[in-house]
Amino acid sequence: MRPIRKMLDRLEPMFTRGGRFEKFGALYEMVDTFLYTPSVVAPGAPHARDALDIKRVMTFVVIAVLPAALMGMYNVGHQASLTLEAMGLPGEGWRVELLQALGAGVDPGSVGGCLLHGALYFLPIYIVTMAAGGLWEVIFAATRNHEVNEGFLVTSMLFALTLPPAIPLWQVALGISFGVVIGKEVFGGTGKNFLNPALVGRAFLFFAYPGEMSGDVWVAVDGYTGATALALASTGGVEAIQAAGISWTDAFIGNLPGSIGETSALACLAGALFLVYTGVASWRIMVSVLLGMILTTLLFNAVGSADNPFYDVPWYWHAVLGGYAFGLVFMATDPVSAAMTDTGRWLYGLLIGFMVSLIRVVNPAYPEGMMLAILFGNALAPLIDYGVVQANVRRRARRDAA
Repeated sequence: MRPIRKMLDRLEPMFTRGGRFEKFGALYEMVDTFLYTPSVVAPGAPHARDALDIKRVMTFVVIAVLPAALMGMYNVGHQASLTLEAMGLPGEGWRVELLQALGAGVDPGSVGGCLLHGALYFLPIYIVTMAAGGLWEVIFAATRNHEVNEGFLVTSMLFALTLPPAIPLWQVALGISFGVVIGKEVFGGTGKNFLNPALVGRAFLFFAYPGEMSGDVWVAVDGYTGATALALASTGGVEAIQAAGISWTDAFIGNLPGSIGETSALACLAGALFLVYTGVASWRIMVSVLLGMILTTLLFNAVGSADNPFYDVPWYWHAVLGGYAFGLVFMATDPVSAAMTDTGRWLYGLLIGFMVSLIRVVNPAYPEGMMLAILFGNALAPLIDYGVVQANVRRRARRDAA
């Protein structure tokens, strides 16, 4: 770390007042304070409730999402290698050539080779996300003369993990630009947005380019097509999923095609335990989202349908398919766009759980549902909190009057 410290010290005069890149001083401060303790710190805890600051909160979220990222990269490489092996193709492109040059090759039985193969898909997506989104962050920070904080580090990671591995990189840049500008910066920046910017960017890509964001499975092999587990459930229920060779254990661990970071419910569970232990995420939201989905799914199971087999899919399958677990842990619990009051968090989570089951089952044309359910909850979170506060005010007024 010492060479990095020396390099930052040499660059500092260029970003301070009067320097050539004075307008980008906030970006320099973000990098400097992210790597090192700032020279000027508060003598005591600056927060009324606890000593957590934005940097620590965002760092904890990044740590929590690492298992999902690592499992996602491994699964992307594993699924691609399995598909190439089944199709009898040697594979082509710069990724395969690099793997062969490194001696890893395309081998579904090699954990390291699959992890590296998947990383060669994830890293370009993440680099483009950081470059395009970071550019907008710097532009707005320089224009408004405020600091660039670590919030975008989490947004970029979550956004990249919700994408299919073979998505065109220009769409990645377009999606994160829409998410940062329209989902956050137009409302004033970090802490002032009422929608999750990572989900806003993904929703934009879904509606603008549905061919790349829905439909066939997201296996990083040219010429390969097939139905996702959720699409199979919408046409044939659990029997269709199992007939495709996908067991519940496979779905729980993450051994099935899908977007990069959303396939492993196990990795998301590990992240949930860490976030709850550190107090960063609300366990009330997680429990209520799960409870809302279970109750709604049980209702659909009881009602049944002769035409829609998704009515009979049990709740424990819903919990491990698609982006449900990832959204429950990392998206629904966003402290900025979620409900703030304890009672509001219960209502907010129940609403999301109800909506995701409703969208998946009643609208089989879009069997995912989690993204739209969370955005719907984000939009109603301020109203939910307002209703909770006003109910408390009326209750206290009646109690004082008595």
